[in-house]
Amino acid sequence: TEHKVPAAAQSCHTGIVNGYVVEGHVPVDAVQKMLKEKPAIIGIAVPGMPMGSPGMEVPSGQKDKFDVMAINRNGSLTVFVKG
Repeated sequence: TEHKVPAAAQSCHTGIVNGYVVEGHVPVDAVQKMLKEKPAIIGIAVPGMPMGSPGMEVPSGQKDKFDVMAINRNGSLTVFVKG
Protein backbone atom coordinates (compact mmCIF):
# COMPACT_ATOMS: atom_id res chain seq x y z
CA THR A 1 0.00 0.00 0.00
CA GLU A 2 2.85 2.37 0.90
CA HIS A 3 4.19 2.10 -2.67
CA LYS A 4 0.78 2.39 -4.39
CA VAL A 5 0.63 -1.26 -5.47
CA PRO A 6 -3.04 -2.01 -6.18
CA ALA A 7 -4.58 -5.01 -4.40
CA ALA A 8 -4.83 -6.96 -7.67
CA ALA A 9 -1.03 -6.78 -8.09
CA GLN A 10 0.04 -7.39 -4.50
CA SER A 11 2.13 -10.43 -3.74
CA CYS A 12 4.54 -11.67 -1.09
CA HIS A 13 7.59 -9.48 -1.75
CA THR A 14 8.03 -5.79 -2.55
CA GLY A 15 11.30 -4.30 -3.70
CA ILE A 16 12.34 -0.89 -4.96
CA VAL A 17 14.82 -0.81 -7.85
CA ASN A 18 15.95 2.59 -9.16
CA GLY A 19 12.69 4.10 -7.92
CA TYR A 20 10.47 1.43 -9.48
CA VAL A 21 8.38 -1.05 -7.48
CA VAL A 22 9.07 -4.73 -8.19
CA GLU A 23 6.27 -6.80 -6.65
CA GLY A 24 6.33 -10.57 -6.33
CA HIS A 25 8.39 -13.20 -8.14
CA VAL A 26 9.37 -11.09 -11.17
CA PRO A 27 11.90 -12.58 -13.64
CA VAL A 28 15.16 -10.65 -13.90
CA ASP A 29 14.74 -10.11 -17.66
CA ALA A 30 11.54 -8.13 -16.99
CA VAL A 31 13.36 -5.99 -14.41
CA GLN A 32 16.18 -5.37 -16.89
CA LYS A 33 13.66 -4.43 -19.62
CA MET A 34 12.00 -1.93 -17.27
CA LEU A 35 15.33 -0.37 -16.27
CA LYS A 36 16.44 -0.09 -19.91
CA GLU A 37 13.14 1.32 -21.25
CA LYS A 38 12.39 3.55 -18.23
CA PRO A 39 8.61 3.54 -18.77
CA ALA A 40 6.37 6.05 -16.98
CA ILE A 41 4.95 3.47 -14.56
CA ILE A 42 5.05 2.80 -10.82
CA GLY A 43 6.64 -0.58 -11.43
CA ILE A 44 6.05 -4.19 -12.38
CA ALA A 45 4.43 -7.16 -10.67
CA VAL A 46 3.77 -10.86 -10.87
CA PRO A 47 0.61 -11.24 -8.78
CA GLY A 48 0.34 -14.38 -6.70
CA MET A 49 3.08 -16.96 -6.59
CA PRO A 50 3.03 -18.80 -9.95
CA MET A 51 4.79 -22.16 -10.07
CA GLY A 52 8.07 -21.85 -11.96
CA SER A 53 8.51 -18.12 -11.40
CA PRO A 54 11.84 -17.09 -9.82
CA GLY A 55 11.96 -18.58 -6.33
CA MET A 56 8.97 -20.82 -7.02
CA GLU A 57 10.77 -23.54 -8.99
CA VAL A 58 9.86 -27.15 -8.26
CA PRO A 59 11.84 -30.38 -8.85
CA SER A 60 9.38 -31.52 -11.52
CA GLY A 61 10.12 -28.40 -13.58
CA GLN A 62 6.42 -27.55 -13.80
CA LYS A 63 5.82 -23.94 -14.80
CA ASP A 64 2.57 -22.00 -14.73
CA LYS A 65 2.06 -19.47 -17.49
CA PHE A 66 2.09 -15.92 -16.11
CA ASP A 67 2.35 -12.35 -17.34
CA VAL A 68 4.45 -9.60 -15.80
CA MET A 69 2.11 -6.68 -15.24
CA ALA A 70 2.92 -2.98 -15.41
CA ILE A 71 1.52 -0.97 -12.52
CA ASN A 72 0.41 2.26 -14.17
CA ARG A 73 0.38 5.58 -12.36
CA ASN A 74 -3.43 5.63 -12.34
CA GLY A 75 -3.46 2.26 -10.51
CA SER A 76 -4.46 0.18 -13.51
CA LEU A 77 -2.55 -2.89 -14.68
CA THR A 78 -1.44 -3.71 -18.20
CA VAL A 79 0.71 -6.53 -19.56
CA PHE A 80 4.39 -5.54 -19.54
CA VAL A 81 5.83 -8.93 -20.56
CA LYS A 82 3.49 -11.59 -21.95
CA GLY A 83 4.07 -15.01 -20.39
